[in-house]
Amino acid sequence: MGGLGSRLAGGAAPAQCECERRRKRRRRRPNCDCSDSEAEEAGAPRRKKLKSTSKYIYQTLFLAGENSDITICALGQEWHLHKIYLCQSGYFSSMFSGSWKESSMNYIELEIPDHNIDTEALQVAFGSLYRDDVLIQPSRVVTILAAACMLQLDGLIQQCGETMKETISSKTVCGFYAAAGTYGLDSVNQKCLEWLLNNLMTHQSVDLLKELSIGLMEKLISSPDLFVMQVEMDVYTALKKWMFLQLVPSWNGSLKQLLTDADAWFSKSRKETCSCSNFLDTEQGQKFAVVFGHIRLQYVINDLTSAKIIERDMIISSGCLAAVYKQQWFAMLRTEQDNDLGPKEINKEEFELHSMRCGRKLAKDGDYCWRWTGFSFGFDLLVTYTNRFIIFKRNTLSQPCNGAVSLLARRNIAFRLRLASFDSNGKVICNRSAGYQVLSLEKDQEQIVLNLDSRLLMFPLYICCNFLYTSPETKPEAEEQPVPSEN
Repeated sequence: MGGLGSRLAGGAAPAQCECERRRKRRRRRPNCDCSDSEAEEAGAPRRKKLKSTSKYIYQTLFLAGENSDITICALGQEWHLHKIYLCQSGYFSSMFSGSWKESSMNYIELEIPDHNIDTEALQVAFGSLYRDDVLIQPSRVVTILAAACMLQLDGLIQQCGETMKETISSKTVCGFYAAAGTYGLDSVNQKCLEWLLNNLMTHQSVDLLKELSIGLMEKLISSPDLFVMQVEMDVYTALKKWMFLQLVPSWNGSLKQLLTDADAWFSKSRKETCSCSNFLDTEQGQKFAVVFGHIRLQYVINDLTSAKIIERDMIISSGCLAAVYKQQWFAMLRTEQDNDLGPKEINKEEFELHSMRCGRKLAKDGDYCWRWTGFSFGFDLLVTYTNRFIIFKRNTLSQPCNGAVSLLARRNIAFRLRLASFDSNGKVICNRSAGYQVLSLEKDQEQIVLNLDSRLLMFPLYICCNFLYTSPETKPEAEEQPVPSEN
């Protein structure tokens, strides 16, 4: 037994030595993949992180200017740089490779014609040639973009564009839109337009209304993608507030007070000038007429209260209003006397130009049922939101309705339905669309038009609809004129 015990004890010793040798080898491995915590448990010292090559180049060559072979002077400041790095810029690459006199100079003074460029922007632009990544603050992105475009730094231009698209808000959107147009960033331009179309009516802001130019506002109001809240009358009201702020930019007050002060200003202006002219016909108002021309007045005058306000304000030309009244009268007669069943198909271009625009905000989840106000040619449309379904119902008998209701066996309606939720900066976080559809409904028939995925549903939820209740107007054929007889 003693001999066996001795052999067992003696056999254990080499195993302990082997484990010790493995631990020693592990300590000596310079490229060990184990984590710092594993290394500490094994008794190894923690690895020191070496300074990156990019950081060393930036600090030593760019910031310290060591071994500089060229000095760039601009806006009263000098940068001690290196031609080999500057050649990454299309601007300097052309300068150094051609027969320009600057190609042999080691001191170059740059003229900066763009007022958006300052020394801080040039510092970032030059520094980007010496490092892998650049941190761009949204408040500085336009000046950096201007410098990047002048120096033809494609990578920095792209990074500026991505920063702009990610940080669009009510405070930045107008500046970004203008810069995108100036420096040719089409994708940023489109993103800004999309943001404005979604937020102009859903998240109104005094500061934003002040910043919107006439040209930009015209694009928004004329767009079929404008996210309208409530009804077309609210588009008119928003434009009235916007025009007041353009005329009185010094006005300083809350959004709640804005409409009251705007109405008072226009009323006072009429009294002071003793003018019977509509405001858009005056010298002061003419420049805004092109924007107001895109309001779909046929859906403003279809409500008595709204029609009275339009007449009282005397902003829109009376001749223009008269033409709209005539148009709506004939549409009503066609519905009543020709038994117009409504559109049978959708001409997308006509639909986007002439459809009724309306919307609704659902503050929280629940059951909702509503109708949009205004004359609807006998089609009383009830909209219901319940259990994540959007339902349209043609109401004829089951619920009371203000106005006459068509009792035709079937009526058609063309529509487009969109829903969206936004974050605190107005960025879309979820959206759905039912596309363009024609719905044919019998009396009191209801139809599910959209089924929402609860995983994508977030509140408040904004619903925007476009509708056509009547068939497109057909122009009468020209009457044949009698041929004059020969004498």
